Amino acid sequence: MRALPDAASRRRYNFAIISRAFVALAGGYAVAASFSTCAAQALARGGMAAADAVVAANMLAFAAYAAAALWAFGCATALRAWLGVMGWALLPVIAFWGPQRGWP
Repeated sequence: MRALPDAASRRRYNFAIISRAFVALAGGYAVAASFSTCAAQALARGGMAAADAVVAANMLAFAAYAAAALWAFGCATALRAWLGVMGWALLPVIAFWGPQRGWP
């Protein structure tokens, strides 16, 4: 018969689940927002009409949100989930707005 987990390990497990849920919701939103903003500007600069670029970028942002949520619960640790999703949220911003600000 298996021993019941102690209170500290249950709290640690519950905190990890709550942390992953928060990173899936808030981090997924940050990923979708940064991806949508950068993709809309890139598509508009590429010659697409501004309204069409916004609609296309927002449709693609749903896939980015879903990917971030899957990543949050697929990682081995909650810390890796946080670092990965926040990296995904910052990557489009750095890639798109970095050269405009003179960053390398």
